[in-house]
Amino acid sequence: MLVKEEQASGRLALSASRRLLGYLRPYNRYLFIAYVSMLIGTGLNLFVPRIIAWAIDYGLAEGRAATLLMAGGIIMGIALVRGGLGFAQRFYGEWLTHRVAYDLRQDFYNAVQYQPFAFHDQSHTGDLMSRATSDISEAERFAGIGLMDLLATILLVIGVMAAMLLQSVPLALLALIPFPILIITTLHFGLTVEPMFKLIQEQMGVLSTVMQESLTGIRVVKAFAREPHELNKFDRENDEWFVRREMVIKKWANSWPFMTFLIMMSIFLLLWFGGPQALAGEITVGSLFALISYVLMLNTPIQRLGFLVNLAATAGASAARVFEIIDLPGEVVDQPEAIALTTAEGDVKFEHVSFAYRDGLPVLVDVDFHARPGERIALIGPTGTGKSTITNLIPRFYDVSGGRVLVDGHDVRELQLKSLRRHIGIVLQEPFLFSQTVGENIAYGRVDAAQDDIIAAARVARAHEFILELENGYDTRVGERGVTLSGGQKQRIAIARALLADPRILILDDSTSSVDTETEHLIQEALAELMKGRTTFIIAQRLLTLKHADCILVIQDGRIQERGSHESLLAAGGLYRQIYDLQLKDQEEFVALQDRMAAAAGG
Repeated sequence: MLVKEEQASGRLALSASRRLLGYLRPYNRYLFIAYVSMLIGTGLNLFVPRIIAWAIDYGLAEGRAATLLMAGGIIMGIALVRGGLGFAQRFYGEWLTHRVAYDLRQDFYNAVQYQPFAFHDQSHTGDLMSRATSDISEAERFAGIGLMDLLATILLVIGVMAAMLLQSVPLALLALIPFPILIITTLHFGLTVEPMFKLIQEQMGVLSTVMQESLTGIRVVKAFAREPHELNKFDRENDEWFVRREMVIKKWANSWPFMTFLIMMSIFLLLWFGGPQALAGEITVGSLFALISYVLMLNTPIQRLGFLVNLAATAGASAARVFEIIDLPGEVVDQPEAIALTTAEGDVKFEHVSFAYRDGLPVLVDVDFHARPGERIALIGPTGTGKSTITNLIPRFYDVSGGRVLVDGHDVRELQLKSLRRHIGIVLQEPFLFSQTVGENIAYGRVDAAQDDIIAAARVARAHEFILELENGYDTRVGERGVTLSGGQKQRIAIARALLADPRILILDDSTSSVDTETEHLIQEALAELMKGRTTFIIAQRLLTLKHADCILVIQDGRIQERGSHESLLAAGGLYRQIYDLQLKDQEEFVALQDRMAAAAGG
């Protein structure tokens, strides 16, 4: 079974390597210059031993100084031409290397951006980062200069064999006896290490994930003094990476001396059989020297051939991991005749909607309701009952398994995705801010917004005052994930961002349990302004929100168990009443106590 898996992995890597080389196709002009330079340079190298042999036989042996000077001049000329060709080969080879990396990284990032929510639910950021950096770096080294060096080495081997045969067929055949073994050893090495490199790259993805999670959650790690645990976890995965890398090192260390031995064996055969022939005058000393020079010329390239096969194997394994992501089916796509939703009223209707994730387990069953323009719909129920899934179906983050979701009478699957989401705003319980300026974060959904519009949105969101107190006002950078701001400040910036986008449909997670009373009051004022005139879906946590909702949907086990106003649901004495008694009644008593204290203070 393991052998079959390794064979399948090898085929996949070979296919990925061929596809990787397809990234060179748009740059034919650069390819032509680089490869022609490589071909001519390799050919010129083959002339040098013959020129030296000529200098020995007709210059040294016969005492002709002019011949020696001429030979030196020719070699100097070849060196100058080789210098220019070497520059072109190296420059354009490196240019192609990094251009392939640029294009591959672009395709990878585009693929990740357009993956559906289900992909991001299951993927690890660290693994994706490893593919985008380590794997692409390994692939790029082979696609450009690595492939060129590999072809140059192969051509040099063929050229040297031909040149040796021209010098002396019997001695050349003797010297080439070890070469088939050498080539087989090199190819076997490459095929053996390819699956090893795939395991190394996969482990690097695991290692990156561990590091990413630990650094992202560093506050939690320090709060619970779990640094030793995180270090042990990292050490364990790092050790595993090194063990896998060490296996390749051992394989390389075992193969390389044998390759060197085979080269030395060729020189031994030449001296053992060719030396007596040179002494007897059957061949010239220059010819014997040329044969030895040709074999020595192969010493470095043949050893490098193992490295290049190693590089090709690594690139194949790495490219396969990158193409795994690129080839994944993208986000839900527009139908060929999708309609652009140019204007929206905000009418949302669920018609007997069912939904299940990839595992097939039902999350929603026969959800049916109608939210008219401007209405506030509150969703409440135990954790994990499908409230967030309902709201995720409106912007078509997922496609329904059954039934229909309608926006302004159109099935969302019949609308152009961008035009649909342009009319939907989302404010999450834990809003995400980019490491940009405050103004850029507010304008994220409308990058062409004027500064006055950004400030106006911040004022309505009750954020303008604290923004002005920041070091550079709206030009203050907020740090990674908005770490320099408090939770309440981030929430109000997110509300300003939604206000500036001016959506007709709004999705809110109405939880302010992590902020103080004053901040909660400011956030509620901002949300009240945000909801005006918009169809709003609220995953409700607060009694005040529920009281102001036009309709409350009580969700349990993926179904709407109850629906109605706050008063009617309380009177019904069902699930909503139980939730009220357990979670919401204390809020009402607290608000009443606050009102009495305020009245007493006023009196």
